[in-house]
Amino acid sequence: MNVTVIGATGMVGSRLVAEAATRGHRVVAAARHPGTHPDPGVTPLAVDAGVPGRLDAALAGAHAAILAVRAAPGQEQTIAPLTTAVLDATGRSGTRLLVIGGAGPLRSPRRDGLAVLDDPDYVPVEWRAVAEASTAQLRTCVRHTNPRWTYLSPPAIVESGTRTGTYRRGATTLLTEPDGTSRITAEDLAVAALDEIERPGTDRHFTVARTPPRCG
Repeated sequence: MNVTVIGATGMVGSRLVAEAATRGHRVVAAARHPGTHPDPGVTPLAVDAGVPGRLDAALAGAHAAILAVRAAPGQEQTIAPLTTAVLDATGRSGTRLLVIGGAGPLRSPRRDGLAVLDDPDYVPVEWRAVAEASTAQLRTCVRHTNPRWTYLSPPAIVESGTRTGTYRRGATTLLTEPDGTSRITAEDLAVAALDEIERPGTDRHFTVARTPPRCG
C-alpha cells in the first residue's frame, strides 16, 4: 500500500513512518523539512500544506494518508485551516484520510455530558489551547464536503516509549486506567493508526489507549 504521512518528522509522525515502513508499505514522509530516511521504502518530501500543489504531489498514487501535525505553542489556530487544506487535497485525489487529532472532543469518563476539553482533571489551563484546537479540527472534518476521513483521538497523554504492539480501542469517551490516568506511547499509537489504515473500522471518530500492565 502507498501511504502518505503528513507531519512525518514529529514525535507521532516519525513513529507512523517507521511503523508503515516496517509493515512493508511504501511511504511518502511529508514535512516542511523532511531530511533523509535510511529505509528505501520511505520517500522524504518537502511539503508546505499552504501550497495546494505540494499537497497534491505528496498524495499522488497514495491509497491512504495520515495527518499527524501538532501546532507549535501559540499557533494552535493554524490546525483547522491546515486540516481543511488536507481534506481538500485528499478529496481531489480520492485518498482515504486518517487524522491523528487530540483528546479534547472526547467525552469525559467521569462527568456525564462533559467534553474532555472542559474537564480540568484532564485538560489543565496550560493545555486548553491545544484541546480547543483539536475540537475545532474535528468540527472542520464534520463540516467538510469530503466524506473519506476518520478521526483518531489519542488519550490525554502521548509520550515516547516502547512499542508493545497492543492497545485498547474505544468510541468517543476517553479511555482511562483504574487510577484515572489516560495514556499511550507514540509507538503504540502508530500501531493503532496503521491497523486502522489496513483494516478500516466503521467508526468515524474513535479513540485508543494503552493496555494497562497486569498486576501480580
